[in-house]
Amino acid sequence: MKYMLLIHPAPDADPNDFGCTPADWMAFDKAVHEAGIFASGESLQDLVTATTVRVSQTGERTITDGPFAETRELLGGYYVIDVPDLDVALDWAARCPGSRGGGGVEVRPVADYPQG
Repeated sequence: MKYMLLIHPAPDADPNDFGCTPADWMAFDKAVHEAGIFASGESLQDLVTATTVRVSQTGERTITDGPFAETRELLGGYYVIDVPDLDVALDWAARCPGSRGGGGVEVRPVADYPQG
């Protein structure tokens, strides 16, 4: 089953220091690949590059550039892993460097809708 690991650094963390080093990330990435569970994943650019689109019931589009004031959790990136069950996904989330330093890794099953 596929699970998405959404990596949320601590809201008050220095954007250049999320409680781990680049070597920690490289080691985790290598472990995920070597375990054969990697399905996809990306690191995201800084929050100031974000653009949010909202469409009202009347079809009016509102676009917000940059950081969204009410956002407390940042999304730093994600992994999609293919593992047997939630317990295994939680074990991998706990190994993720993004779970350190006040950050967290949200684990969500990927919906599998029938084709056609």
